[in-house]
Amino acid sequence: MVLMKEFRIVMPMSLEEYQVAQMYMVRKMQQQNTTSTEGVEILENKSFEDDVIGKGHYSSKIYRLQSKAPTWLTTFAPADALIMQEEAWNAYPRCKTVIKCPYFTKFQLTIETVHRADNGQSDNVHGLSKGQLATRDVEIVDIASSARDYWSYVVSSSNTDLSKFTSAKTGRGPLLEGWQDKSKPVMTAYKLVTIDAPYWGFGYRIENALLLGERALFLESHRNCFAWIDEWFGLTVEQIRELEQQSDSLKEIFSDSTFL
Repeated sequence: MVLMKEFRIVMPMSLEEYQVAQMYMVRKMQQQNTTSTEGVEILENKSFEDDVIGKGHYSSKIYRLQSKAPTWLTTFAPADALIMQEEAWNAYPRCKTVIKCPYFTKFQLTIETVHRADNGQSDNVHGLSKGQLATRDVEIVDIASSARDYWSYVVSSSNTDLSKFTSAKTGRGPLLEGWQDKSKPVMTAYKLVTIDAPYWGFGYRIENALLLGERALFLESHRNCFAWIDEWFGLTVEQIRELEQQSDSLKEIFSDSTFL
């Protein structure tokens, strides 16, 4: 069974600001989570042009996430079962990411993202068929939520309470109940996640675990986008790319990622 779910992450910023925020967040989170044995290795980073989503940046990466594996998975799979291969096409405001796992060769996770200047109320931004809409689940993710699950504890490292946080540079915040309907500016990342792990007996469990993992990653990364606003606000895309080129913590320069 193929799982399909759309996550709508509303953000208190403009589309232009979000592009800078996401690039800054990806760079910083990859630096924080890369060690000598785990983290992100960038294999390729180049420009591309596509008839469907337009011009942008293509990247190929390897994510080594061995320590993130849930206990039940390690009972029958080796530690490297959570080595992921990612291909990403970022033609902002449209993006696509395909993630595969060398150990589970039939597995594939696809994330298609559309960014809109709204508060998460647009329907079918991905142009799904009636059949796909009937099976699609939708969740509006509140970055100010304090709710936690297993994957939140695995992924999260942020201690910022956005219900109490106010940006010194912009005056935005705190994010109190109903902030999505009051925020100006506001935008939404519509992330359609499709997961297929056709393995009898445990495939559905893998699909659900990864869906929850993606949700936790979306929540953490977008929380950081806003929590770090005073670090990136005022920077341009060109300035962020200069910072990427100066980074020496990875073998290659950082690039845009829609995995986050």
